[in-house]
Amino acid sequence: MYNVGIFLFNDVELLDFAGPHEVFSVTAELNNYELLNIFTISQNGKEIKTVNGLKVLPDYGFGVHPNIDILVIPGGVGTKAEMIKEDVLEWICENHRNSMITMSVCSGARLLGKLGLLDGLECTTHHEVMEHLQEIAPKAIIRQDKRFVENGKLVTSAGISAGIDLSLHIIKKLFGSEIANNTKVYMEYEDWKKDI
Repeated sequence: MYNVGIFLFNDVELLDFAGPHEVFSVTAELNNYELLNIFTISQNGKEIKTVNGLKVLPDYGFGVHPNIDILVIPGGVGTKAEMIKEDVLEWICENHRNSMITMSVCSGARLLGKLGLLDGLECTTHHEVMEHLQEIAPKAIIRQDKRFVENGKLVTSAGISAGIDLSLHIIKKLFGSEIANNTKVYMEYEDWKKDI
C-alpha cells in the first residue's frame, strides 16, 4: 500500500488538491482500500482556508504524519507565501527525498523551483505562472505545450484541472490501465464511456 500525502496551506487552489484527492480516494475505494492511503498535512495541523474561502481541517501537521510515498504539492496564490518559509521548504525537501513520487499541480511548481529541484529539467505549471516560475528557476525548461511532464520521480502538471490528469497517469503507471480506467469511469471523467 502506498501513502499519498497532500500538502495544504492557506490560499491553496481548491481543485489543485481536491482533484488528486478524488482520484486517489476513488482508486482506493474501488480496490477495497488495499492500494492507497490518502491523508492531508499542513504546517501545524490546523485548519487552512482555500483561495475561495473553503475551510479544511488537515489530518496531520509536519511534526507527526505517516511516511509519504506520493507527495502532492498543490498550487494557488498561497504558494508565494509558502516559498519563503524555511521550515516548509525543508519539509518538502525531506519528504521529496524519501518519496517514490513527488508531484506538483499548477503553481505548486514554485515550491519545487525554489528548492532547485527543477534545474535542468522539463516541467510545466499554470499558464499564468510560467514567467514567474522561470524567474524562480531560471535553469528549468518550462513546457507550455504539456498537460504534465514526468522526470522520473518528479512530475509537474499544468493548471488546476491538470492535476486530475496527472493523478490518473500515476494510477495507471502504478496499477495499470484497468484500474485507472475504472477510476475514470466512476468519476465520469473525460471520455469515460469508451472505457466501460
